Amino acid sequence: MILETDRLILRPWEEDDAEILYEYAKSPDIGPAAGWKPHTDIAYSREIIRTVLSDDETYAVCLKSDNVAIGSVGLFPTGQKMAAPRGKELEVGYWIGVPFWGKGLIPEAVVRLEKRAFEELSCVGMWCCHDEGNIKSQRCMEKCGFIYHHSEENVFCEQIGEMRNKLYYYLRLEDYKAGRQ
Repeated sequence: MILETDRLILRPWEEDDAEILYEYAKSPDIGPAAGWKPHTDIAYSREIIRTVLSDDETYAVCLKSDNVAIGSVGLFPTGQKMAAPRGKELEVGYWIGVPFWGKGLIPEAVVRLEKRAFEELSCVGMWCCHDEGNIKSQRCMEKCGFIYHHSEENVFCEQIGEMRNKLYYYLRLEDYKAGRQ
């Protein structure tokens, strides 16, 4: 599936994206903030495309001008204990390459995924979380209408192998609808 916004194309990842994925995902400013280790080479990035980024509802974030991947955004089942029955709530995750920070591109992509979740997939709520201190991610969530819900301390981050404090945000269907009027 391909989704569009004013400035973006959200499309499935392709193996041909491995080189550009590596260019952005090797940065120590990207992966650790998102909960994963920086990529070590193009072969590793290609494997991530095959095994992680190929999931349904995971999209390469591309500028309409060139359709080249500059980040990623996706919807996935939430692990939240207080979530509605499985399938009724989703979690959104995202990252974007450092050269594209501060341009409002990820909030634009997340707002499109809110539409997908609520209007096309019939969700009743969406979750999003960030590690303590990740102000950029927090600002994105707030711009997109998510409201702080709760924090969890000492959550084990398996991909990095360390404990992190997590802040969770939530967007209810009713609040999504109210914000779109």
